[in-house]
Amino acid sequence: MNIKVLGPGCAKCHKLEDIVKQVVREMGVDAPVEKVSDMKEITKYPILMTPGLVINDELVVSGKVPDKAEITRYITNALAKE
Repeated sequence: MNIKVLGPGCAKCHKLEDIVKQVVREMGVDAPVEKVSDMKEITKYPILMTPGLVINDELVVSGKVPDKAEITRYITNALAKE
């Protein structure tokens, strides 16, 4: 599993990264959380607003910071597809 947080480095981007790392730790998932701030890389995804969350190369949310329950659901769904 690969997880990416897309964003230039704004407060919301950092908050999303922190929450994702916390959820990954709590779930015991062996997945690195990569912070992507390069705009060329970010625009490879269909994202209109940052921050964005990408799991297994699929953009699952953009333009907001989801709560822990929502992030847990995204990761759980991605694990079920593996």
